[in-house]
Amino acid sequence: MMSRPTRREFGVELIGITLAGGVLAGCTVPAEARPVTGSRKGWSPGYLHLEQTGELATREAALRAMYKSCRLCPRACGVDRQHGEIGVCGLPGRLKIASSHPHFGEERPLVGRGGSGTIFFSHCNLLCEFCQNWPINHRGDGVWHSDRDCARLMIALQDQGCHNINLVTPSHCVPSIVSALRVAIGRGLRLPLVYNCSGYEPVEVLRLLDGIVDIYLPDFKFTDPEAAARIARGVSDYPQVARAAIREMHRQVGPLTVDENGIAFRGLLVRHLVLPNNQAGTDRFVEWMAEDLGPDTSINIMGQYRPEHRASQFPEIARRVTRAEYRQALDWARRAGFKTTSL
Repeated sequence: MMSRPTRREFGVELIGITLAGGVLAGCTVPAEARPVTGSRKGWSPGYLHLEQTGELATREAALRAMYKSCRLCPRACGVDRQHGEIGVCGLPGRLKIASSHPHFGEERPLVGRGGSGTIFFSHCNLLCEFCQNWPINHRGDGVWHSDRDCARLMIALQDQGCHNINLVTPSHCVPSIVSALRVAIGRGLRLPLVYNCSGYEPVEVLRLLDGIVDIYLPDFKFTDPEAAARIARGVSDYPQVARAAIREMHRQVGPLTVDENGIAFRGLLVRHLVLPNNQAGTDRFVEWMAEDLGPDTSINIMGQYRPEHRASQFPEIARRVTRAEYRQALDWARRAGFKTTSL
């Protein structure tokens, strides 16, 4: 097993920011709406009901059919991944996993005391030029796993006391993940399922995940089509695709909901990484979120960007974000109506 990758090191920027309640020095202060508190009494993951009714098997078959002429992501390469053909993501119709472990670097509602049970899938459908996990996402480092192997990882994470199963970069291998989920259900899996993705998701696939996923954790990376095309391998449609995807996610699961212990079990949390020179379009992102989904939607404005992989070849993103840029991003979020809290 590879050493543990840190996809998003939550809170690595040491920035003191003055708020109404005083100074929070030496910590990252994400702009977020407070999650809704709800009762977990009588709650169970939606995938259990779908399995009992046979609907989960139907969904798995529909998703697996997409491997034949792949349209699991908006690139719609059309390759036959069931027979080993490879598209932009670089993965045939099999699972490759870089690591699995309890992760304590995610947002607090996901981590609690037991950690978030992350499974890091190799390869990616987006391929950002600044990718901080490029050995996994671009080069495809990892180990081949059968669907049953993946199910064993899910159960192992549950046995270790994790609060959820956190599927990191799952978009290009959803059929195999749902197959693994069905095996894990038979072995006693009962944890919320977190879909931790880039935001570049077709609504067609998300609708097949309705009732399967409990918590959606998408990125919103770019608001400018030209920036997306330049920095993420030609995906000029990223902003419109991500907006449609996040609307659908919100329709399915609603606002982030936590139990009496502050542990999330359902809902949407949108991440946004601030880029140098506002290449991510943070001001337009928070305006859209506030206007479209409302300022009560949970967002995390992240300030830990560092120029990795090929970022040095793009002058506009070839440095770290400054303190002033991050403060400006938080100010935009506040002006849009989002409350600033520390999770």
